[in-house]
Amino acid sequence: MLDLVPKRMFLTKGRGIHEDRLTSFEYALRDAGIAGTNLVLISSIFPPHAKMVPRKAGLREIKAGQILFTIYSKTQTNEPHRMCAASVGVARPKDNGRYGYLSEHESFGQNQKQAGDYAEDIAAQMLASSLGIKFDIDKSWDEKRQQWNISGQIYKTSNITQTAIGDKDGRWTTVFAAACLLF
Repeated sequence: MLDLVPKRMFLTKGRGIHEDRLTSFEYALRDAGIAGTNLVLISSIFPPHAKMVPRKAGLREIKAGQILFTIYSKTQTNEPHRMCAASVGVARPKDNGRYGYLSEHESFGQNQKQAGDYAEDIAAQMLASSLGIKFDIDKSWDEKRQQWNISGQIYKTSNITQTAIGDKDGRWTTVFAAACLLF
């Protein structure tokens, strides 16, 4: 029986600028180190028992042409000087036998910290609700994080975020962030 539960995951990001929208996306994938793969967008579960590996180690494991299962976010603009962000948030439970959550967030006007915090918040909220942790959705990120820490059930949250300011000459600017799953 084929085991399709990923064992490892790495985070990567990139940005690209070009006159053509699709080429701008290709350049962002090159910057992220995964342009030579066939991306398959999947839903947002961090597999039980999976380990996070550094980007460099993850990139060494992929091969040109392979199917690469990803949770990714991308934002594109051709509006000069427009701030754009792409972020993936990660929330892992303390019990690594349980699954965690990943979230995708795209925005305009948010800086790296704002977009990253929001993506983390979304992932942590999904994990908290699946674990039965009570929290007030209207509280600030820091207040919710404190509630989750007190519960002792959420091990770690993190994010990968790429931001860019739209090209001054109106060329397409693409930002890309991804969690890549390895078997």
